[in-house]
Amino acid sequence: MINGAGGRRHWSLDDKGRIVAETLEPNAIISEVARRYGLRPQQVFAWRREARKQAAPVQQESPAFVPAVVTAPPPEPAATRPAQPQKRKATRDAGLIELEIDGIAMRVGSGADARTVAAVIRALKATS
Repeated sequence: MINGAGGRRHWSLDDKGRIVAETLEPNAIISEVARRYGLRPQQVFAWRREARKQAAPVQQESPAFVPAVVTAPPPEPAATRPAQPQKRKATRDAGLIELEIDGIAMRVGSGADARTVAAVIRALKATS
């Protein structure tokens, strides 16, 4: 901490970081931490907001998707499953597009949002 003209304090980035880190400890009370350093809680909250803003670009560089694990559905008992004619299956698959990029398959139905599909394709291409 450095005192400037008029008694205003200027805190170094290290000091601010240490104080903000202290407020992130379990059971920490921000007003108590602020009081310990002669600060107002509003100032500490402002430093916390600033720290989150500076950390946000770092967090955004990480992938926006999490891995998905796809498993086959459990087989239905044969007694309760009525026989389906082939004609219905063909109707159900009408308008279905299947894409495969680097071994990852994606099925797009007729009601899919074009922007969402494009975003998924871009994400798949970026991982290859």
